Amino acid sequence: MWVVPEQRSVVVGVDGSPNSMAALRRAAREASERHARLDVIRVVEPGDAPVRRPFHSIREWLRLRRLVARLIPRSRHLTTRLRVLHGEPGAVLAESADRAELLVVGARSHSEHGNPLGGDTVPVVRERARCEVVICADQRAAAGENL
Repeated sequence: MWVVPEQRSVVVGVDGSPNSMAALRRAAREASERHARLDVIRVVEPGDAPVRRPFHSIREWLRLRRLVARLIPRSRHLTTRLRVLHGEPGAVLAESADRAELLVVGARSHSEHGNPLGGDTVPVVRERARCEVVICADQRAAAGENL
């Protein structure tokens, strides 16, 4: 009997915000150092999906591909997987990282709920993820806000 080891992976959530792009840079670096596949996930919340869901998913996947192509070297493209999933971002990311070594997410610098980590996604991910979680912020965007 042959036993095939499960592929190592690093999961990152990307929505196009500066903090999620910082998370993508960090996740790409971590995946490279760990010799792991990079799973880039765009979560579309249930209320965001129009009636023509397949076309919306394709459009989101193409947008995600453009974002990733700007930051990830072509040599990494063979070990990068892009996915568009539907649901609540925190729950979907935690579930997607169920067998991952690392989950990387971006945090908003300001939250309407007073959460210093921003938004609803980070607390859910921290609570539910079974793997190590890294929370990133784009320091360049934060420095620009102070000018």
